[in-house]
Amino acid sequence: MFDWDALPSLQKQVEAIAERAGQAILNVYHGDYEVEQKADKTPVTEADWAANDVIEQGLRQLEPQWPILSEEGEAAAFEQRQQWQTYWLVDPLDGTKEFIKGNGEFSVNIALIHYHQPVLGVVHAPVLGATYSASKDNGAEKITQSGRAPISTAAVGGAARIAASRSHRSDRLLSYLNRLGEHSMVHMGSSLKSCLVAEGKADLYPRLGKTSEWDTGACQCVVEEAGGFFVTSEGERMTYNRKSSLLNPEFFVFGDDSRDWLAYLD
Repeated sequence: MFDWDALPSLQKQVEAIAERAGQAILNVYHGDYEVEQKADKTPVTEADWAANDVIEQGLRQLEPQWPILSEEGEAAAFEQRQQWQTYWLVDPLDGTKEFIKGNGEFSVNIALIHYHQPVLGVVHAPVLGATYSASKDNGAEKITQSGRAPISTAAVGGAARIAASRSHRSDRLLSYLNRLGEHSMVHMGSSLKSCLVAEGKADLYPRLGKTSEWDTGACQCVVEEAGGFFVTSEGERMTYNRKSSLLNPEFFVFGDDSRDWLAYLD
C-alpha cells in the first residue's frame, strides 16, 4: 500500500539526491569533457552518466522496491514496465544542449510516478542555484540560498508571456504564436520552462515538438501543485507509462485556464 503520509519526507530526501547529482554535473561542467552522440542522434556527456550513477544509487538506497526508468539507465521493455504501479522517472541531465553551450539552463529531473501520474517531482538547476519541488497535495516550492518559498501560477493579464526554448524552434510553433496574438517571449532551457509557469513568471509553455516522458514527469508535478495545468493538445492531462513508446504527445503548460490556449492550434 502506498504511504501518502511519507511523501513530504521522501520529497526532501529526493531533493538531497538531486543536489548531489547536480554537484556531479558541475564537476564536469567546469572542466574539459567530450561530447558523444547517442543512437537517437542526441548529445550525451560524462556528466549525464555521472549524475545518473548518483541518482540511481541514491534512489535504490531510499526505496529499493521501486524500479527506476532513466534516460541514461537500462531500458525496460513495455511488457515489464506495464506491471509497474510505482516507479522513479529520471532525466539525470535535462538540457544537455544547454550544458554544452555553457548557459547553465539545464536541470536534474526526478519524478515518482504512481498509477501513471506524477506524485512527486524535483527539478534541480545546479548552476542557477534553484530547486523546484512538489508532492501530491503538498503544494510546490522553490528552494534557493534564501530558503524554501511556496510558488504558484499567475493569472493572465494583458499580453501572454510565453516560455520558449533556446534550442528548439519550429514553423508550427511560430504559426501558433501568430494566431495567439500579442505576446512576449521568456527564453529558458530544459524543463525549467515549465517551472517558469509554475512560479508565475510565464503564462504558457506550448511544446509542439518531440520530448520524452522523463523530460516532463518532475516538472508536471511542480506545475500542477502550483495550481497549473499540464495537458496534451487534446486537452487531456498528461499520463505516463501507458504505451510502448516513451515519447510524449504535444503538450501545453499553463497557469490560468480562463483562456482557451488550445483554440489557436491549426
